[in-house]
Amino acid sequence: MNGALDDTICGVATPVGEGGIGIVRLSGRDAVAVAERIVRLRSNRSLGSVASHTVHLADLVFPDKELGSGEPVCNSGPVESGMIDEGLVVIMRGPRSFTAEDVVELHCHGSRMILGLVCEACVAGGARMAEPGEFTKRAFLNGRLDLSQAEAVLETIRAKSEAGLKMAQRHLRGELGRQVGEFRSRLVKLLAKVEAGIDFVEEDIAFVGQEEMIGSLEEILRGLQRMRDSWNRGRRLREGARVVIVGRPNVGKSSLLNSLLGEERAIVTDVPGTTRDVIAESVVWDGLMVTLVDTAGLRETEDVVEQEGMKRTRSAMGEGDVVVLVVDASEEIERDIESTGVMEGCQMNLVVMNKSDLVDDGTLARRVKLAEARGCGRVIVTSVRTGVGLDVLREEIRGCVSQPSFEPNGGAVVTNVRHRQALERAEASIEEALKSLQKRVEPEFVIVDLREAADALGEVTGAITSEEILDQIFSEFCIGK
Repeated sequence: MNGALDDTICGVATPVGEGGIGIVRLSGRDAVAVAERIVRLRSNRSLGSVASHTVHLADLVFPDKELGSGEPVCNSGPVESGMIDEGLVVIMRGPRSFTAEDVVELHCHGSRMILGLVCEACVAGGARMAEPGEFTKRAFLNGRLDLSQAEAVLETIRAKSEAGLKMAQRHLRGELGRQVGEFRSRLVKLLAKVEAGIDFVEEDIAFVGQEEMIGSLEEILRGLQRMRDSWNRGRRLREGARVVIVGRPNVGKSSLLNSLLGEERAIVTDVPGTTRDVIAESVVWDGLMVTLVDTAGLRETEDVVEQEGMKRTRSAMGEGDVVVLVVDASEEIERDIESTGVMEGCQMNLVVMNKSDLVDDGTLARRVKLAEARGCGRVIVTSVRTGVGLDVLREEIRGCVSQPSFEPNGGAVVTNVRHRQALERAEASIEEALKSLQKRVEPEFVIVDLREAADALGEVTGAITSEEILDQIFSEFCIGK
């Protein structure tokens, strides 16, 4: 960030647009002094004299160019008195604030013009405009949050489902940081013992035995692997599970998508190959976000556009958390399965036998049995036209993508790519250290690997980091956060 961290900063903390209430936030050592220049409490008291964490009715005005001159500073033309708006003022003295600095919040009407004028007044009063994420960055640098908690602020803001919000709030409370910190602390203690052994090598003193060292590192490695393995679950919580609907043309894929969404999203016709591209829409079922993906029908064709659509279909299948194969119950299903390019041992999660209203019960039962024998997943009989089986299908999809309990005793779940990559680097370094120990390599080489592992874990919480990484993380935030 370009500005100095000891500056007093200001920014709009509410979303862009019109609203009943808008908030401008000030933070820094001079936050109260800046606010005093633009706030006139209705109680006629000085803002600096009021208690922390209290709310006061006030007028918001432009400061004088020189205090007491009576000439308002304004380039945007408010009324001659310098009055901007009336509102509420909240003062929160550090360190009991979000940034651990003195913070003042100015609650006014949510007009973009009013909020712009309040910010202009703050700048005229001695503050500067905050850069993206600067409030949260200060909270991290001042020890109010670790880096994983700071990133969880953004996850909380961007949460798209109840499950994703719940996980983000667990990270915000420090669950991930604490667990990673424990692993790092154990590594640092082992590192200290190895280094002490080197210092006292001439006295033949061993501060940690070979077997004890290997056992401790293997235990840490297993713990890190469990955390890293939670990545797919965490990604689904954060971004939503992807359910890819595939099958040959005219089996009812687009109709199924529309029925599951409850809206006419995809074009449905009797013409084979109507859908030629991937269509994705999200829906929240019982607090869990699911992205349903309709795809181009798979068949032999000379049409260049259809061929590209099928290429994208196969790519989407590889990226899906659940693949739903739709087959036509009114026809022999072998070619439906063959059209997907997967036969025995295919990895389909669900098979939807659609158009069940067009076939008699005996034939339907035979075809269900045949699909089950192919081992392509749980078979669900549906009819998009009559609605039969759609509720069962929703529950089956939700069962495929839903996760175990998210209570704190479930352990930390990794939702951030940066965290996963740091864990992978830590694992690799520990594995190298274990190889060195088993080959009885000199301890100086083991120390290098242990330090790299500890540093990688330190990057998750911010114990070890660089200005470049911090700028990249906080640049994703909005100005007032």
